[in-house]
Amino acid sequence: MSRSITVLRDIPYSTQPLVLSYIGVRRAIGISGLLLPIILGPIGWLVFGIRFQDNLSSYYYTPLRDVFVGTIFAIGIFLFCYRGNDWVENWTANLGCLFAIGIALFPLDPHSDPLQQRSIVGYLHTLCGGAFFLTLSFYSLYHFPSSTSMNRELEPHEQQRAFVYRTSGIVILVSMFAMGVYLFLLPPDWKQLANHYHLLFWLEWIAVWAFAAAWLTKGRTIVADIAIDLLAMTQAQLIKQISPPVHQVDE
Repeated sequence: MSRSITVLRDIPYSTQPLVLSYIGVRRAIGISGLLLPIILGPIGWLVFGIRFQDNLSSYYYTPLRDVFVGTIFAIGIFLFCYRGNDWVENWTANLGCLFAIGIALFPLDPHSDPLQQRSIVGYLHTLCGGAFFLTLSFYSLYHFPSSTSMNRELEPHEQQRAFVYRTSGIVILVSMFAMGVYLFLLPPDWKQLANHYHLLFWLEWIAVWAFAAAWLTKGRTIVADIAIDLLAMTQAQLIKQISPPVHQVDE
């Protein structure tokens, strides 16, 4: 795999069918993650009159079930089709595929706490959900920055892209930590209050958008590239303001 990448780096970006295929898969994963919470939450409420659920998985028991299952299943297939720079990245994608399909095939028990399921299927869903987010955070924190830093792919503003990848991974982990506090540590009264404001739903939304941002950036989408350019310009201006002026010494 590394041999083919070495060759591809010397070819103009727009004429690399294999690279464009990888970019298409990355964009498909990112766009799927970007749209899923919007369709389930706001659009489901405004268009179909579906109230906001306690978590994304609860939409399985609403008229938007096919959207939820289909999108998660599609992300799994995209991950299966994706091939990285080495066997570790390939296996990470395969595990992500397995966990995504597990989320789609094993629904959460209706009207239940993710940690208090009434069936093995429900617990499998919870397990797959947590493992799926961990897999995505590993991509953002390790695989994407590594491919940039090791010069496996030619990308403009490499430092800024690595910053976006790592920030996305950290946001996913922080969201998972907050979910853990909610699930394991909150007293029942506080958890009931959190459920009233759909706390778990919003935390999952943040985590999904964080991984979507990383994949859209890696997929070189126009919006992501514009954001990276703005980040690079802002960083350059800050460095210019902070750096002391250089005085020339007359000889």
